[in-house]
Parts: sequence; C-alpha cells; structure tokens
Amino acid sequence: MQKGITTLKEPLLQDPATTRAMMHMVAKLHYQSDMSQVDIAKKLGVSTATISRLLTKARAAGIVRIEVIELTSPEEITADLIARLGLKTAAVVESPPGNVLSALNAPLASLLQQADLVSGSVVGIGWGRAVREVTLSGLPRLPGVMTVALNGGMQQAAAHFQINEFVRQAAEQMEGTPHFLHAPYISSSVLRDAFLCDPGVQQITSLWDKLDVAIVGVGLTHHAPHPSETSTATPDEQALSHAAGDVLRHYVTEQGEVLHWEGEQRMIAASPDQLRQTPLCIGVAATAEKAAGIIGAVRSGMINALVTDIKTAQAILDRLVTDPE
Repeated sequence: MQKGITTLKEPLLQDPATTRAMMHMVAKLHYQSDMSQVDIAKKLGVSTATISRLLTKARAAGIVRIEVIELTSPEEITADLIARLGLKTAAVVESPPGNVLSALNAPLASLLQQADLVSGSVVGIGWGRAVREVTLSGLPRLPGVMTVALNGGMQQAAAHFQINEFVRQAAEQMEGTPHFLHAPYISSSVLRDAFLCDPGVQQITSLWDKLDVAIVGVGLTHHAPHPSETSTATPDEQALSHAAGDVLRHYVTEQGEVLHWEGEQRMIAASPDQLRQTPLCIGVAATAEKAAGIIGAVRSGMINALVTDIKTAQAILDRLVTDPE
C-alpha cells in the first residue's frame, strides 16, 4: 500500500469532513498521479462507484477545475479581429487568472510606441475602469506629448471617474504635459455654454480637433441592472434600451448606430466626429459582456483600434458569426 494512504470503510464517507478529505485525495491520485479509478478503489478499499462519485463531487466543489484551452493563439485571434472588424490595429493578450484590465497595459504601451508620437503630439484620455488600470500600471516614455481629458468630470467618488487624475498620471509616466478639464461632463444648457466660453476650457476643447491618439473605455449599458453604475446615469440614459454600450457616454447599438438622448447636447466631451477623425482611437476593454458594445463602438467609427483579452476577443468573434451585420 502507498505510504500515507489507509483503507477507508464506505460508511465513514457519511462524515462531511472525511468526504472532503477523500475528494481531495482521490482527485490528486487520479489527476496528478494518473491512477485509474479501479486502482484507486483497490488501494483505498472502496468501490469503483464510490471513487467515481468522489471525483464528481470534487469537480462540483471546485477542488478539481477542468479547463479547455483555446487552440487559437493571441496572434491569430488579433489578426482575425482586425480583419473581421476592419480595425487599424489591435492587441489581444491571454486572459490572466487575476486582474485582466491591468494585463492590457503592456499591449497598449506597444501600440502607443508604434504610433510615432513626438513632442507636441496630443493624446486624449477617457475615463472608466480599464483606462484607470492601464494608467496605474504604467505607460511608455514619450517625452513632450500632451495628455488631455476627453470629457468633463463627475461628482462621483469612484476611482474610475477621476479623469483629470488619469491625465496627470499619463503625463507623468510619458514625461509629457497634462491638460486638465475643470468642468462637469453634463450640466444645464446655460452652464455648459458658460463653461465653453471660458478661455481655459476652450484651450482644452480645441485640442480635441488635434488628437493624434485617444485612449477610451467602452462602457456597459444602463438599462440593465448594474447597481454600481446605475446611480451615475440619468433617467434618459437608463431608457436607452437598444444601447449595446458607450464611448464617453455616446451610446451605440451593436450595429453602430449612435443613439441620441436628451442630455447629449448638455455634455462637455469629445464628439463622435472628433473621435472618428482621430488617427488612432484605441478602445481598452475586457469582459465578454462588453462584446456587443465593443462591436458597436467599432462600427460607429468611434474606435479604430482595440486592446483586449482573448476571452473577450473570442466573444466578439462569436457574435460576429451570428450577427455579421
């Protein structure tokens, strides 16, 4: 008998602690030591049926995790994404077990380095969790670039809405100059007009026509229940039932149609046309539930490059098979 293994009478398996210990032992013998269920049953003095039940329970309890590895490499799926969506460029990384958004930093840095940015180039920065994570993780050294906020701020404490902080961090890491926008992203029409008459605000908004690169997130819709996000959306935004996602609160359907809403004219943000005119507008996004929104953002022309992970990329390609437009 193998050292450390004792026979076990099947009635003892009625004890939960004993059963869990046995699930772990049987799983290690079967999956790591490559022993057959028959051999394990003989070694432990129980029936083969009991071993089968223990292995099934081990999978259900999460003791054993079976993963099917995608055969497509990140390079292959990147090429497929570019071809199917008509992107200028893209970067797809393996989906890490931890924080997937911070893993998007390296491919984003690579795209920025390939963009031939020089001193005086203008890099627009959006808001959102993905943008926050990639700026926290570090951006490449691009001395002299100007970083500029692409939309006004919001009276929210959540870290992913602190757009001027993202602008500061990006400028610090790239050794550039930050250009902050001290104005709300949405207000009354009168206040919006007043802000847009301010010379300081005009200096920032004028840079939106000179963007060389933009880094933006792709948001989830607000008509579905997302408790952490719903409080930031107006009733008109929540009513956009056909929206698949948004870029800077410009909402799109999966087919790429920009949906208009009441507050749109009161926003202080780079417009869809300004994003379309940007030579390289990089969408940074992950999670499969954003696939439809990403497709819509690309079809709308607001993003022409994408940085994501392989699971999200596969979800996008799967949707393109069922909905080729």
